[in-house]
Amino acid sequence: MSEELKKYPVIIELPILWGYMDSFQHVNNIFFFRFFESARIAYFEKIGFLETMEKTAIGPILASTKCKYISPLKYSNTIQVGAKIDKMEKYGFIMKYIIINKSQHAIAAIGEAKIVSYDYNKKEKSYLPDSVQKKIFELEPHLT
Repeated sequence: MSEELKKYPVIIELPILWGYMDSFQHVNNIFFFRFFESARIAYFEKIGFLETMEKTAIGPILASTKCKYISPLKYSNTIQVGAKIDKMEKYGFIMKYIIINKSQHAIAAIGEAKIVSYDYNKKEKSYLPDSVQKKIFELEPHLT
């Protein structure tokens, strides 16, 4: 595991498929957001946010996201995508991502997203459920 990834409590590994390539002979930018999404969902599964959503209708919603592209990805590369919470907020948190090109031992991109806790029944933002906060703090004690 790379030094950069050690800061991320959730890491997934993904292959780069031929269909991700665009006419410029590298992975199209939209797929970087898909990679972030996959890591984000893995994080949510780990803290029980999706399970809580099924029971309470309070779950995550993406408020904003961004990506800084550092080096291109190509077909047959393997990547590792890390996700961590950088900052807790009143109604959610800021999540950070990193994509490591395992084949090249290089950072391919870093990203960030603002996640808001949302009550899907009331159609409004909500406080993070206590059970979700507890699991976040267990996974990332430095946030307490």
